[in-house]
Amino acid sequence: VVWFCVLGFSVSIYDVTSRSISLRWPKFSGAASYRVTATAVNAVGHSVLVHLSDVTLKTTLTSLIPNTIYAVQAEAIDKNGIILAETQIMQSTAPDIPVIDQAYSKLSNSITVEWRAVPGATGYLLTAQDGDSFIETVVKNSPGTMTGLKPATLYRITIRSINSGGKSQPSPFRKAKTVLAAPILSVSSPSCDSIAVSWKAVPMAAGFSVSLMRSDGLGRMLKENTTNTSLIFTNLDPGTLYTIKAYAWNANGIPGDDFTYNQRTSPNAPVDVKVAFNSGALRAVVSWMPTEGALTYSVSVTASSGLLKWRCNTSSASCITPSLQCSSEYYVSVTAYNDAGASKPTDAVSLKTIPCAPVNISIEEDEPGHLLVSWSSVSFGHYYVVFVKSDDGLEVHCNTSCTQCHFQSDCGFTYFISVFAYNKAGQSPLGDVFNYTTAPCCPSDFRAVFVSSDTVRVTWAPVRGADLYETRAAAWGTVVLCNDTATACTLSALQCNTPYNITVYSLSEARGSNTSCTPKYVATAPCSPEIKNVSKEGLSAINVQWQSDNEEATYVVTARGEAGFWHCTTTGHSCTLTDLPCGSAFSVSAIARSPAGQSLPSYSVPLETAPCCPNDLILTPVTQSITNISWSVGMGAQTYVTTLESPKGQAKCHTLQNHCLLGCITCGTNYTVSLKAISETGLTSSCTYQGYSSSACCPSGVKLYRLSSNGIRVFWRASGDMINYKTDLRGSKGNFTCTPSTGLSHCDITEIPCGDVYTVVVAPVTDQGPKPTPCPKKIYS
Repeated sequence: VVWFCVLGFSVSIYDVTSRSISLRWPKFSGAASYRVTATAVNAVGHSVLVHLSDVTLKTTLTSLIPNTIYAVQAEAIDKNGIILAETQIMQSTAPDIPVIDQAYSKLSNSITVEWRAVPGATGYLLTAQDGDSFIETVVKNSPGTMTGLKPATLYRITIRSINSGGKSQPSPFRKAKTVLAAPILSVSSPSCDSIAVSWKAVPMAAGFSVSLMRSDGLGRMLKENTTNTSLIFTNLDPGTLYTIKAYAWNANGIPGDDFTYNQRTSPNAPVDVKVAFNSGALRAVVSWMPTEGALTYSVSVTASSGLLKWRCNTSSASCITPSLQCSSEYYVSVTAYNDAGASKPTDAVSLKTIPCAPVNISIEEDEPGHLLVSWSSVSFGHYYVVFVKSDDGLEVHCNTSCTQCHFQSDCGFTYFISVFAYNKAGQSPLGDVFNYTTAPCCPSDFRAVFVSSDTVRVTWAPVRGADLYETRAAAWGTVVLCNDTATACTLSALQCNTPYNITVYSLSEARGSNTSCTPKYVATAPCSPEIKNVSKEGLSAINVQWQSDNEEATYVVTARGEAGFWHCTTTGHSCTLTDLPCGSAFSVSAIARSPAGQSLPSYSVPLETAPCCPNDLILTPVTQSITNISWSVGMGAQTYVTTLESPKGQAKCHTLQNHCLLGCITCGTNYTVSLKAISETGLTSSCTYQGYSSSACCPSGVKLYRLSSNGIRVFWRASGDMINYKTDLRGSKGNFTCTPSTGLSHCDITEIPCGDVYTVVVAPVTDQGPKPTPCPKKIYS
């Protein structure tokens, strides 16, 4: 046999069943017909032949043997019957069609199918169809289960066998219906011995079955059938875990899926609740017996007013409260909890706390040596104890059901007092600790020593309880006080020449003064004089007047300053200080002396003598109308006023310096020179000096004319008939001077070097010789 294979002619298989093979091929050029032959490889004499026209390019070979390998040959034949091309392919048919024995549903989302095995099948395709929708599942062998189905739904079930060749045709269908869906339970425990179960209606359900049993397997199972959607199981064990199962059945009594739920009953209320109170911390320990099935406990503490004060959540069987309020009554109850809910709260246990510390404590010394302590009554306080401890360590106490106690006391002691209230719960907290200091003891054997006219020094021995001492000097309705922590005091503000009643009192910050001390009498020295007036009696003499009421005293007046000191003595009321220097500052004071002692100095009175006149005064012309005047420093002077005065006018300058410029000076004029030296406080000394003559007037209209290449003529207008002038010519090559005869107003200067720049000045000549006069300059080249 010769096989021809022409390029471009091939066969492809597009469908295979148990008894058929479908194939196609492309059109071959020149072919008038096609012939297809399928020959079983392992079955002798079984073949199928199909002859087709040139327009048919596909065919299905039928009546084949299931699960058999065929050699499929395709030939392209021309119109003369000659084979133009041929090709061959090997293909196995699918296994035989399986037959469903039974199909049933045990779960609402699945159907299980059973069938007999088909030879050669490597798998099976299950199909469940509901109207236009279907679900396919591939399984290895029987039985097979399809999932993902809808509850209570009728399905058409078919099955196909599968091998490497393909799938068989569908089997005859069987109908099967999924069972009912399970009811979804909502479970709760409304009380410690009951469980309530409810659910939503299940479509197509005719009734429901609900069973309940302890999860630990103890006890009997409770089962209820109902057409309702709720049930309540009662008489259960508190705090116990139960397993609940429920399912629905249809009209035929077929049960659906079941739903399992674990639910615990709520716990019983705790028992044997005990409250132990710690009075020191104002806390209570609450304990109880554990309750079956309880996971946590809640302790509530409620005030007698009904207001919840505190709550504790715990998994143990005890709880410690925070600090509670004293003098209060609380009610304590405990509730048990688990995931099912809460038990009933226990009966409230009353808790009365310790009393609060007493308040409004008052301490008074109702009479010397006796202390009375009183306070306000306290709620829940049955009796009181007062502790009194002195600062030397001795302690006494008083136990009473009243609200006051009496104690003995001594002077100069500090007593620390605390009051406690008591009841069955214990002692109240420590309240405020009060201290009470009795009046300090009185100083004894004090001495008063005269120091000066208004000063007495008093000393004494220290006494117990005294924080401070007050020395009091009283006379004629006036009182002088001296306070000090030391045991000595100097009274320095007493009235002079006065007898005083002096007493030393001991004081404490808490109790004040002990007023029972014995006074002593001391007389002071003469009064200080009071300077009434200080007046000048001459250039260097000052009269001082004062006032004093002591006719027996001798007075000394003293003036002190940097220049030294001066004094005078008298028994009268005035005194003159002489030979005081100028420009000096003094402090003047007076004292009085008598047999009783010497007075304090009077208040000092400042005294200033007039400033000194400067010794030297120099006047220097600056310009024709400006003169500089300078002088030496005058002792005590701060500012100066200089004046130049003439019938033609006055020039004046007021300055802090020792020089100034005076303007508006008239030339050729005699001036009177005066100066005033003024101190810082305004004292003035008028000083006169020798007169001053201003410089002669400069000429006007000065003009220059050239005489020759080496000569110059200078013209001017004289300012007066009797004034002579001279001409100065100054240059780098020499200086030249020309003085004309009296009465002439020009001057010639010859034989001067050419090619130079000269400064020309025409100035008056006085009897005193050449005197520098600032006359204007001319430039000549």
